[in-house]
Amino acid sequence: MIQPRFLHSIRWIALCVWALIPSPALSQVGRTEVSKVTFQGNESFPDDSLARAIVTRATECRSVVFTPFCWVGANFAIQRFYLPERDVPLDRLRLEAWYYQRGFRKINVDTLTSLGEEGRATVSFIIDEGEPVIATRVDFEGSDGVTEDGLFEGLPLQPGDRLSVLALNATRDTLERRLANRGYGRVNVLRRHMIPAVEPYTALVTFDIDPGSRVRYGPIMVSGNSELSEATVLNTLQFSTGDLYSRDEVQQGQGRLFGLDIIRSASVAGDFQSDPDSVIPIAVNVVEGDAYRVRYGGGWTTAECFGVEAQWAARNFFGGGRLLQVRGRIANLLTPQFQDVLCPQGGTEEFGELTGTVSLDFAQPWIFSTRNSFNTALFIERQSLPDVFIREAVGVELALTRLIGRQTSFTLSYRPELARLDAAEVLFCTNLLVCSPEDVSILQDANWLAPIGFSFNRNLANNILNPSRGYSVVLEVEHASQWTGSNFRYDRAIAEGTLYSRFGRSGVFAARIRGGWVGAGAFEALLQTPGTFDLVHPQKRFYAGGANSVRGFAQGRLGPKVLTIDPVRLLGPGPEGAGCNPSELMDLSCDPTSINEGRFVPRPTGGTRVLEGNLELRFPIGLNLEWVMFTDVGQVWGGRDEVDLSKLEVTPGVGVRYLSPVGPIRIDLAYRFGAGEPLAVVTSQLEVFDPNVHEESDRIRIDDNVIPYVRTHELAALNSSMLFGEASSFSFRRFQLHISIGQAF
Repeated sequence: MIQPRFLHSIRWIALCVWALIPSPALSQVGRTEVSKVTFQGNESFPDDSLARAIVTRATECRSVVFTPFCWVGANFAIQRFYLPERDVPLDRLRLEAWYYQRGFRKINVDTLTSLGEEGRATVSFIIDEGEPVIATRVDFEGSDGVTEDGLFEGLPLQPGDRLSVLALNATRDTLERRLANRGYGRVNVLRRHMIPAVEPYTALVTFDIDPGSRVRYGPIMVSGNSELSEATVLNTLQFSTGDLYSRDEVQQGQGRLFGLDIIRSASVAGDFQSDPDSVIPIAVNVVEGDAYRVRYGGGWTTAECFGVEAQWAARNFFGGGRLLQVRGRIANLLTPQFQDVLCPQGGTEEFGELTGTVSLDFAQPWIFSTRNSFNTALFIERQSLPDVFIREAVGVELALTRLIGRQTSFTLSYRPELARLDAAEVLFCTNLLVCSPEDVSILQDANWLAPIGFSFNRNLANNILNPSRGYSVVLEVEHASQWTGSNFRYDRAIAEGTLYSRFGRSGVFAARIRGGWVGAGAFEALLQTPGTFDLVHPQKRFYAGGANSVRGFAQGRLGPKVLTIDPVRLLGPGPEGAGCNPSELMDLSCDPTSINEGRFVPRPTGGTRVLEGNLELRFPIGLNLEWVMFTDVGQVWGGRDEVDLSKLEVTPGVGVRYLSPVGPIRIDLAYRFGAGEPLAVVTSQLEVFDPNVHEESDRIRIDDNVIPYVRTHELAALNSSMLFGEASSFSFRRFQLHISIGQAF
């Protein structure tokens, strides 16, 4: 007797075989599959525009991701469409109406269906566009009393354009919006056109404008508020009774109400039926959330392993919509235990220890003006950039933000912090030529870093978590010096732009470019030290590579770097054979090329200039999943390097996104092409053992032999560099995996 479990397995196997093999017989009995849809004679519009105007569609691959499966005819990858016999004649009418709306009044469309083999058909639409009707004149009547600058500039319909119904409507709407934003709240614009019988391809267009009288805001009635005071709601709107009416201002006021953390929903509407005509009463309705909120959560990424965070917020602190919140976050949990399995980009040894932050934040929705907001934060944090530095800091951040336009703001900030650096000796020595233990100790001790910053932010993307249209621009400038209270002196500038647009029917094209520069002055405590260079604080240097940067590299691994090695590993002979003798280490003439590459540890040192670019194509594949193809480019240059665009690293890759309620959960796999590169080798210097100065236990031990030398705390770079990295044309080690939350940009 056949077991039920065995029958279940047979069904699954049969289903998989059916899904993978080509099956032309599955085109449904009695139905004709559409293999191709063509357009002929369309000179003014491309095929893809016309295809969106009709119902008839050709069988196609479900997604560009499935292209290889479509080539072999796998059923699961193919979306089949069949000949809609009743819709083909209607599609002819749809195309004629589509052309008519765009100014082609003599349009004529015929259809031709060609039946092929195996029940397939090709549908052709044969188009005779004819000559379009041109708007030779565009006049405006009824606007004699309106003297608004720029009212008629840049309208969608201009003399010489085709007589498009879409452009006519857009021009009417544009005129109404412009006048409504200038106080004409009850404006009405009508459009009409005339086509002379003697000139059937020309049109005279007229827009009749009835602006009405200029109006001002009448009484503003607020309802639904319990925790928030009426004064807070009115201040947030940024307009008041008696001000000149503006339609956009009303919509922006509604958006600003949503900016209050306690507001769940809000509506702002004018009463246009009231009398007198000179005022428009405004009704404001708000729905509030809880006055207090607690949130907590956790996550996992390949860079920070496991992390947890929690937040408590008072969303109407002492009234006025003020926000007070306490936030805490801990990361690098279990990094030492899971680094080889789940957290390959996590730090080792001291870099793999717990990191986190605790902060007390306060936000004042408006200050001095309803367009201004003020934020301050007290924080304590421990930050680790693997193999670069560990930073422990306590400080305060003050920020004053002013809205200067729609979703456009300017921020002035000041962030003094007392920070201590650890594990940054290599960075100081190789980039700054500060290698003596005394000088390095001064730089690693607690020092003030107190920049004043200016930033401009314009974000017109249509979605915060997963944008598909729009753009954003960010400009940031920082300055720190003695007058700002900083021990480190530097200037820093960053510019970033992103663009999102639709690609095909359902795809999204996303692009980003980012560039930065930092320059610095000498550290005050080392001004008397001969030979030192200007110091850029390690936190303010640029590091590239990672889940939100050039994804072919691990976090911070793109750009200048050095190799570090324990001097004992350079002394030979060892398991790998040849090595160096102590005198060669002391005069730095040791040749490291004879040492096995696995003994060296690459350490990023950061740079003073950075350039990054990212391109992505995102395609939905169902079940809240997206498939992504991307290419990232970028490079970081050190202070003494010339900016050479030929050195840009290019890393293509693919990824998957799960669109969760908290944002896209992202898995990206990228590949880097760059081969080995010559890197400086940094090690601790040696000195001869002196029994009057050193302990016997300080002597260096090599295997079972003890030599009369000891390590010093001073670092130095060998005279010879080391070629580090894969030299082959292909290596699986060049693949880089990233797992994180949120789109890359």
